[in-house]
Amino acid sequence: MTIKDRLPEIKDYVVAMRRHFHQNPELSFEEFETTKTIAKELDKMGIPYEFSQEDPKVGLVALIDSGRPGKVLALRSDIDALTVFEKNDVPYKSRVEGRMHACGHDGHTAILLGAARLLNECRDKFDGKIYLIFQPAEELGLGSKYMMRQGHWLEEVDNIFGAHVWVHLPVGTVSVEAGERMAAGDMFEIKIHGKSAHGSEPQSSVDAVLVGSAVVQALQAMVSRTYSPLDSVVVSVGTFEAGTRFNIIAGEARLTGTCRYFTQEIADRIDVDMDRIIKGVCEAYGASYELEYNKVMGPLANDPASSEIAEGAVRKVLGPDALVKMKKVTGGEDFSWYLKEKPGCFAFIGVGNPDKGASYSHHSDHFDMDEDALVGGAGVYAQYALDYVSENKK
Repeated sequence: MTIKDRLPEIKDYVVAMRRHFHQNPELSFEEFETTKTIAKELDKMGIPYEFSQEDPKVGLVALIDSGRPGKVLALRSDIDALTVFEKNDVPYKSRVEGRMHACGHDGHTAILLGAARLLNECRDKFDGKIYLIFQPAEELGLGSKYMMRQGHWLEEVDNIFGAHVWVHLPVGTVSVEAGERMAAGDMFEIKIHGKSAHGSEPQSSVDAVLVGSAVVQALQAMVSRTYSPLDSVVVSVGTFEAGTRFNIIAGEARLTGTCRYFTQEIADRIDVDMDRIIKGVCEAYGASYELEYNKVMGPLANDPASSEIAEGAVRKVLGPDALVKMKKVTGGEDFSWYLKEKPGCFAFIGVGNPDKGASYSHHSDHFDMDEDALVGGAGVYAQYALDYVSENKK
């Protein structure tokens, strides 16, 4: 039997697991019960695994080993939820107030468990090894590097595959095209040090509000006049904190924000460019500054050969009409750090269906998905794994 033929066997299982995780969401680096549940399911399948050894000891790495030499593949899903109060009126609504799987990671976890069942039952049909990576803390952008430090699995791996359910694609469709797919997701904090004074005596001050405002405008000019218009670059200041009273000129200001872009070339220079701009503005006004810049998620780009394998997997499992093209998005994903180390592919699995209430944006308090997509997602994961190890025998 093919992977496609076996999907009806696991459909109810995958949906049930998704609903269990949805009802019991846990935040980044707090996924203790989620990890235990995953381990129990793997125990039922007879699949060995190792818990993360680094505190807080969440997430795990499982292994399906054919016992024969061959290529080594990793399949990854993330498992964390968000601080969102769910407003959906559904039987599987979150049982934890203020916590919700509002991005779809509950679906990702269920998909990978479904793929594990499919692959474990046909381990006699492939050579090599398939690692299953159940990763915490994607929402913080820290989980992938945390899992990369757990054991030696990454050293062994030749290729890696992952996916995100995507409400902006209709159920039954998948996007796996090569090249740039998701933006880097950097974070920055700027502290401006001026000099406070009475509001009636501006000559005695170095106004941190004025300096901060000039910095915000200068950063937008940096985007439009430093980088090519053919490159997509976004610099957004999200918070601006300054001042204590209406008649006191602020001597301190704090700005935070994010940068988004798609190339490593920009990654290598954007923090330097930003520092240069902020320094120039502050010096012009007589202020000083501190810049803390964190490259949380790198730009995500799919390897062409891996995307070709993924296209074949989608055709086999869901049919040729399931393959769709999708524009790259400025959202970030820490799967990018895996792809910086190993070739691979990151897919977008359509779960959108307005008739089932699956039309709200990711991170919305009304986010939901058409669960019919989950079994197909599990099939694509499993088919990609089989096709990769079969087509790349050592």
